[in-house]
Amino acid sequence: MDSVQDTRMMARALQLARRGQYSAMPNPHVGCVLVRDGHVIGEGYTQPAGGNHAEIEALQAAGDAGGAVAYVTLEPCSHHGRTGPCADALIAAGVKRVVAAMPDPNPRVAGEGLEKLRAAGIAVHCGLLETEARQLNPGFIARMTRGRGRVRAKLAMSLDGRTAMASGESQWITGAAARRDVQRLRAMSCAIVTGVGTVLADDCALTVRAQELGLPRQAAQLAAARQPLRVVLDSSLQTPVAARVLADGGPTLLCHRAGAVAAPALVEGRTELLALPAGEQGLDLQQLMAELSVRQCNEILVESGPRLAGALLQAGLLDELIVYMAPALLGDRARPLLSLPLDHMADKVQLRIDDVRKVGQDWRFTVKPT
Repeated sequence: MDSVQDTRMMARALQLARRGQYSAMPNPHVGCVLVRDGHVIGEGYTQPAGGNHAEIEALQAAGDAGGAVAYVTLEPCSHHGRTGPCADALIAAGVKRVVAAMPDPNPRVAGEGLEKLRAAGIAVHCGLLETEARQLNPGFIARMTRGRGRVRAKLAMSLDGRTAMASGESQWITGAAARRDVQRLRAMSCAIVTGVGTVLADDCALTVRAQELGLPRQAAQLAAARQPLRVVLDSSLQTPVAARVLADGGPTLLCHRAGAVAAPALVEGRTELLALPAGEQGLDLQQLMAELSVRQCNEILVESGPRLAGALLQAGLLDELIVYMAPALLGDRARPLLSLPLDHMADKVQLRIDDVRKVGQDWRFTVKPT
């Protein structure tokens, strides 16, 4: 290996992969660079579902890739999905070497792509900048290795840890910059989960809105074109027919308990009903996550009130909390951040702070349960 050039080219492939963070799902975000005689001859990144994978984009850009070195952020696939195997395409193109950042955690690949390349006489190296590559696709990796995607809860609070007034009034605790940041979180998500209480209180749409993303026009339009699945936990089907979460944007999944009766108008358009078994607090949250995994949801964003967020945390289903804190006080009658029935100091939930940054006039904390 030429360590300097290999590292530089893999870093470029990682940069390309990030271009698909708002559009590639449910596929992983992957970048590919083709180099021959020290010159880049083709680049690509994974297109929206059903489109080309990164390797195919790079091969098409190169035209002739004979004798090239391919740098790819994830092991080339070896199976037929919506597109053909990328390993076969690289072999047919005549590349001489493939450098992959990490093996594919998908059990349908899991090293077979690399072995197929080796069997064709192509030199293969795997593991360059693997840590950085894994950071690109935490939800995809989680779904492939443990059976459910990454679950993150977005919460907004005042300096005294309150999320809404006692009346339920909550708009707006945080400023425009924080709300723009949330739009990007939505755009990176496959599903957005909320409870019927939030729907009734806020009439939220939970959509990605291009004009609020703060991205270049083309990127914003591409992100907004792929609306995440909106999931409403509504045990007794109280969601109003005219609710924005049913009318605006993309598809909606209404989860309810078995036997609940829906108004005929609730299932019109792009709304789907799903019966879930009862859990300790409302519907079975483990079963919900299993269902979202079947639907290929890598990144799951929870935007809810304190009850659902607290239940997910207690069930061990939250991988991360993203908390926006506004420099304001709402007072002791306002609603808490999470509903957690804790009575003793020994019951406290320990968290690890991974990141703190200023977003406009607010602060964003990224924390994980330990």
